[in-house]
Amino acid sequence: MLAALLTSYHQPLELIERPAPEPVRPSDVVVRIGGAGVCATDVHAIEGWMQEAGLHPPRVLGHENAGWVEAVGDGVSTVRAGDPVVVYPAYSCGLCLACRRGQDMQCVNGQFIGLTVDGGFAEYLLTSERSLLKLAAGMDPAEVAPHADAGITAYHAVRKVCHLARPGSVAVVIGIGGVGHIGLQLLKELGASTIVAVDASERGRALAAELGADHVVGAGQAAEAARDLTGGRGADLVIDFVGADSTHADSLAALSRGGTYSVVGYGGTVQAPSVRLVNSEHSIVANLVGTWPDLYELLELHAAGKLSLRTQRHRLDEVNEVLEALRQGEVFGRAVLVPA
Repeated sequence: MLAALLTSYHQPLELIERPAPEPVRPSDVVVRIGGAGVCATDVHAIEGWMQEAGLHPPRVLGHENAGWVEAVGDGVSTVRAGDPVVVYPAYSCGLCLACRRGQDMQCVNGQFIGLTVDGGFAEYLLTSERSLLKLAAGMDPAEVAPHADAGITAYHAVRKVCHLARPGSVAVVIGIGGVGHIGLQLLKELGASTIVAVDASERGRALAAELGADHVVGAGQAAEAARDLTGGRGADLVIDFVGADSTHADSLAALSRGGTYSVVGYGGTVQAPSVRLVNSEHSIVANLVGTWPDLYELLELHAAGKLSLRTQRHRLDEVNEVLEALRQGEVFGRAVLVPA
């Protein structure tokens, strides 16, 4: 099979031919990839940022995967060859305390597809029965592959704070990109706030307006917009899908007293005097991917027509060109690699 391999940091992925995986353990499932989303985390992996998460080359990247069951181990009972599936990216044992609490992504025995085990930038992927969700009839795997990370990350973040998006409140969504455009829709679906969308690009701002944001502003204007809308009070909730130094600062400046800052994107450093946090009783919440039930619930919303995913499809052998476009901010929505 064809696979895109990270052989060393700071180098393009190498397109190689290698044997397709086969089931070894009773719970193993081989998935024929129908689509693999390309994420900023893949760029960070190439740049060496994900060593702390357990990535060590050589590794096949790609953690947003969907396709069809190709082969199963002897103990698999919930899927069979030909079933369309999406792959939850975090391996979880089901036995540790975190798993029993329903926090799959915090499993103490966990692995992560495309980081600690080989991912879906290939024609086939080896995974576990526990990680699969069957797709509804007629649902195209390439269409929903980005939900495996971009979607559940947005859903997990919004579901944690949607109770704060009460009628009469103001919520700011920063970054209407591959994750943020899903988060904006989820906040409208699960909350009742007036929503201010913030994006640096004209294209992103146009998408935010199309998806139903009540107000749309450019980068760095979140605080001003929130205070203009509230008579100086500020935003009750800010969800930051960018996570740069500039958006951390703008988000904290936009908060009202008692406001909550939800950090989804990463790369910068959150800096705030503790006296200001205490006096204003601000809350800062961080988010890591999501749980298997998050992915299930998200796919239910998608199947019901509540969400629109903006994707661009590319051949698997175009992976390095797609990664460079992502670095340059030229990917609109989510890029999806499709094997020939």
